[in-house]
Amino acid sequence: MPAPTRDLTGTVVVVTGAGGGIGGATARLAVEAGARVVAGDVRGDALTPLVDELGADRVVPVVGDVRDEATADALVAAGTEAFGRVDSVVANAAVGFYGGVLDMSADQISLMVDVNVKGTVWLARAAVRCFRAQGGGGDVVILGSVAGLLIGGGQEAVYAATKGAQINLGYALDRELRGEGIRTTVIAPAGVNTAFAAADGRFGDGDPASGPFMEPGDIAGAVLHTLQQPRRMRTELWTMWSLAEKH
Repeated sequence: MPAPTRDLTGTVVVVTGAGGGIGGATARLAVEAGARVVAGDVRGDALTPLVDELGADRVVPVVGDVRDEATADALVAAGTEAFGRVDSVVANAAVGFYGGVLDMSADQISLMVDVNVKGTVWLARAAVRCFRAQGGGGDVVILGSVAGLLIGGGQEAVYAATKGAQINLGYALDRELRGEGIRTTVIAPAGVNTAFAAADGRFGDGDPASGPFMEPGDIAGAVLHTLQQPRRMRTELWTMWSLAEKH
C-alpha cells in the first residue's frame, strides 16, 4: 500500500518570494494540490502572471518587503481574510551576494542578513500567532541552503552565515513548537537552476541553465511532500543535491 498523504485541499499556504523561481513553483504545485495560496513578493509585477495563470479565487497577491515585520503580518492576515485561515507558511524569499568577505558593500551585507534572517523570523512569528489562535497546529517551512551546513564556499561566507542562522532557527523552533503540533522544516538545496543561483558569480563561469543542476520544481516538490506528510510525523532538515555536484 502507498504511504498515506495529507490532503491539502482547502488548506491555505503563504509563500514569500513567489514571483518566480522556487517560490513560484511552490505556489503552482500547492494550487495543483488543491490548496489556496497567499503569494508574497517585493515586486508586484512579478505576481501578476501568477494570479492570471492560477486565478484570483486561488491566489491572493501581497506586495511587501519581508524585512518589515508588518509584511509578515499582512501575508497571514490576507490568508485569514480571504480564505478563513492559514495552515502553512513557506519562507522562501532570499538574497545572495557572492565574493570575498571584503568584496561586498555594507548595504549588501545588511540586505542579506535582513531578508534571509529577519524575514524568516518575522514570518515564523506571524505564523505561530495565527496557528495558536486557530488551534490544530500548522507548518513553518524554511528554504535554506546547504551553504549553511558548515560547508559554505570561500566566496559565500556571509550568505552561508545567514543560511546557517535559518537552519539553527528551524531546529530550535522545532523543539519549541512541536508539542503544539506546529512542525518546522528546513529544506536545504544545493545548486538550483534559477536567476538567483546564476546571479553574482556564485558558480563562477558556470551557468545553472546548462546543468545539470536541480530545477525549481524539484525543490517545490520537496516542500509539497513535506506539507503532505501525515500530521504524526515531521521532517526537520532535508538536504538536496544534484547528482553531479560535489559536497
